[in-house]
Amino acid sequence: MPVFPLSPNQITKTYRLRQRCCGATTMSEQESLRCSSARNRGGVQRVEGKLRASVEKGDYYEAHQMYRTLFFRYMSQAKHAEARELMYNGALLFFSYNQQNSAADLSMLVLEVLEKSEAKVDEEILENLAKLFSPMDQNSPERVAFVSRALKWSTGGSSKLGHPKLHQLLAVTLWKEQNYSESRYHFLHSSDGEGCAQMLVEYSASRGFRSEVDMFVAQAVLQFLCLKNKNSASVVFSTYTEKHPSIEKGPPFVQPLLNFIWFLLLAVDGGKLTVFTVLCEQYQPSLKRDPMYNEYLDRIGQLFFGVPPKQSPSYGGLLGNLLNSLMGSGEEDDAAEEAQEDSSPIELD
Repeated sequence: MPVFPLSPNQITKTYRLRQRCCGATTMSEQESLRCSSARNRGGVQRVEGKLRASVEKGDYYEAHQMYRTLFFRYMSQAKHAEARELMYNGALLFFSYNQQNSAADLSMLVLEVLEKSEAKVDEEILENLAKLFSPMDQNSPERVAFVSRALKWSTGGSSKLGHPKLHQLLAVTLWKEQNYSESRYHFLHSSDGEGCAQMLVEYSASRGFRSEVDMFVAQAVLQFLCLKNKNSASVVFSTYTEKHPSIEKGPPFVQPLLNFIWFLLLAVDGGKLTVFTVLCEQYQPSLKRDPMYNEYLDRIGQLFFGVPPKQSPSYGGLLGNLLNSLMGSGEEDDAAEEAQEDSSPIELD
C-alpha cells in the first residue's frame, strides 16, 4: 500500500491526542494513589473507632490484644506509618483511662516502629515521644525503659547522647513534675540554657538554702563547660543571676563564687592558661565549698586551656563514678573530643 505523508495539521492533531492520552494516564495514576491513601486512612479510622468503643466499654484487655494484632499485621505489610499512628493514638487513649500497662506497651511499640522502619528524626516525632512520656507513671520501670530506648533511637540525629530537642522536652516535663534532679540532667544535654536557668531558680527557691543560691548555678555552668557547651553555660549563668530573687544585680556580685564563674566564662573565651591558673588559685576558698569543683575545673583546663590530662583520676568510689558518668574518662574520651564540635556534648560512659 502506498504511504501518504501526514499534513502539518494532521501531525499537530496526532501530537495533541497523544498528550491527552498520556495526561489522562498520569492523572489516573495520581488519582489511584490518592484513593489508595484515602482508603488506608479511612480503614485506620474505622479500626480506631471500633477499638475506642471497646476501651470506652471497659474491655481493656480485648482492646489491647487487638491493638497488638493489628500492629504485627501492619508491620508484616510494611505499613509503618499506619502502625505508628495506631499505636500512638492507642497509647494516649489507654493513658486517658489510666491503663498504664497497656499504654506503656503500645508506647514501646511506637519505638519499635521507629527503629525497624529506620524513621528519620524530626521534631514532630520527638514531640509525640514526649507526649507519651508525660502521662507515664513516674515511678514505673517502663518509663525508665521508654526514655532510654527513645534517646537511643534519637541518636540518629546530631548527638551520641540523644537528640538535644528530646532532652529538652523531657527536661520540661520533669520540671513540671518538680523532679528537679532528673530535669537538670536532661537540660544539661539539651541546648536550652534559659529553660535550665529558670528551672534552677525554682529548684533553689523551693529546695535549697539561701546560702546556696550561688552553688546551684555554679555546678550547672561547670558541667555545661565540661560538656563543651559554652553557649548554654553563658546563657544559664546570665539568666539565673538576673532572675533569682536572692541575687543582687551584678557583676560584680556579692557572692565570690558567682564572680569566679563570671571571670571563668570570660577566661574560656580568651583561652589563656595563665589567666585560668591565677583565677583558680585566687578563688580556692570558694571552690573548696564543693569537692567536685576542682575536678570539673581539671576537665575544663584540658578542654579549653591545653592542660594535659592527669594520669589517673584523684577520686575513686562515688565521686569518681559521678564525674565519669557526667564527662567520661580515659583515652577513648580524649580521642572522641577531638572529633566533636565545640558545642557538642562529651559521650557518657
